[in-house]
Amino acid sequence: MAANKLSFAMISDKGRVRRANEDACVAAPSSGIFAVCDGMGGAAGGEVASHLAVETFLTHLSLNGPPMRVQSRINAAIQAANHAILEQARKTPELSGMGTTLVALLHAPIIARDEEPGPKKSARHHPNARATDPPTLWLVHVGDSRCYQLRRTHLKLLTRDHSLVEEQVRAGQITPEQAAESPMRNLITRAVGAQGAVEPEIHGYRPLIGDLYLLASDGLTRDLSDDDLEEILRAVPAKPEKHDLYAACKALVDAANERGGGDNITVLLVSVQPS
Repeated sequence: MAANKLSFAMISDKGRVRRANEDACVAAPSSGIFAVCDGMGGAAGGEVASHLAVETFLTHLSLNGPPMRVQSRINAAIQAANHAILEQARKTPELSGMGTTLVALLHAPIIARDEEPGPKKSARHHPNARATDPPTLWLVHVGDSRCYQLRRTHLKLLTRDHSLVEEQVRAGQITPEQAAESPMRNLITRAVGAQGAVEPEIHGYRPLIGDLYLLASDGLTRDLSDDDLEEILRAVPAKPEKHDLYAACKALVDAANERGGGDNITVLLVSVQPS
């Protein structure tokens, strides 16, 4: 069973208010790894934390180590990034307290040893589309950077913010509308590099050809609603070329800046295409 092809584009912009860009993003299509981080801890600390996290995460996942479950590999990479930030802060006191969010996709295709005989299956009836098949796309996140999936023109949020206002919404203490306006909406409850260990959320998915995934820092989702995002992403062609994905990234960033651009804005689009 051949793996699906992933195409991507990304843009990171400092926005219209911040003096520096504390976000970082990385794409390693040959390894099937895509990640976005949003640093915190001041301009210097945030930038160091976000870049150190994506670099360590990517390097750790790319290393050839002992066989282990995909979830374990991802968790080990997150813990390595967490340790790297803590160690850098220990060596550099002025960076004390820095940390970062992280949201990432890892494409880990399952190669079937024995295909069933018969005519080649269409995309709709491809084995990967069966609910009983194992996941081949893994999503991990810490903090309030998000991942959305656009499937057949419908946008779905796949992550749950690790933030104080999200906990308040889930507890019924405030409404989502109140959360969007809350002065505490920037307070996150989990971050890479904040403590000795971090607990990421890791979930597996079965991607379909035509899926479009958006990884973004909260600079995008602070100024744009889910309806705004869906409207822009639905304009992406069903079989997008690289320039189509880049144009969509630019449209998202431009729209957030037009609404104020109050924070750094990073977007990374990943399209699932037939191999």
